[in-house]
Amino acid sequence: MDIPSGFKGNLSSNRSQGDHTLFSKHSDAGGVKALLVYVDDIIVIGNDEKEKEALRKFLIKEFEIKKLGRLKYFLGIELAHSREGIFISQQKYVTDLLRETGKPACKPSSTPIDPNHKLEEASEDPAVDKEQYQRLVGKLIYLAHTRPYIAYTVSVVSQFMHNLREVHLHAVYRVLHYLKTSLGKEILLKRNTGLVLEVYTNADYACLPIDRCSTTSYCTFLGGNLVTWRSKKQNVVARSSAEAEFRAMA
Repeated sequence: MDIPSGFKGNLSSNRSQGDHTLFSKHSDAGGVKALLVYVDDIIVIGNDEKEKEALRKFLIKEFEIKKLGRLKYFLGIELAHSREGIFISQQKYVTDLLRETGKPACKPSSTPIDPNHKLEEASEDPAVDKEQYQRLVGKLIYLAHTRPYIAYTVSVVSQFMHNLREVHLHAVYRVLHYLKTSLGKEILLKRNTGLVLEVYTNADYACLPIDRCSTTSYCTFLGGNLVTWRSKKQNVVARSSAEAEFRAMA
């Protein structure tokens, strides 16, 4: 879906530099309105009812749109509203993924990856279907948007997308077995919690024997709500665990 050229000018909305599909506007009275668009799906949120109504009228002139009410489902992500706040999950996405891979009745795993894993190239192992592996890992990458506890594992298995073996596919299957135990897990964004920002970071020193690069992980809380997280291999080889920790903080 193309954003009309007059959108920014007519409604004085600012396009986000971090996500070009996100537009926002702040009023002098402290109100805020935001619009997020993906193909033909649109989310409009904010506490400025006047601006939201002006936006709705503008969109009606440009497109055929249908108001679906309070947001409940968007791109595979489910939202539930309560007095506590908003619960975000991908339960249906996980259920569909288990069914697609033939694992709806699989034996659950207590962890998404072996804590003492040493995944490497394993060239002596049988080769597996590259397209199947890449498709599964891609789905897990998207699932990590609401499942922070699989971020590290997804980061590890993503490093074998082009030189994969049976041992790597088994590692991906273990994530699916773990998801069986956590179908109903959700992220809660609590109401009225303030704007205190907290960041936690850590590093796994020389965790992969392939190149001995360490892994950086971090998570960010805003007002006690988990808002961002990531697990990523560092670009250079740290010479000590202390150096790996400093690089994670940097």
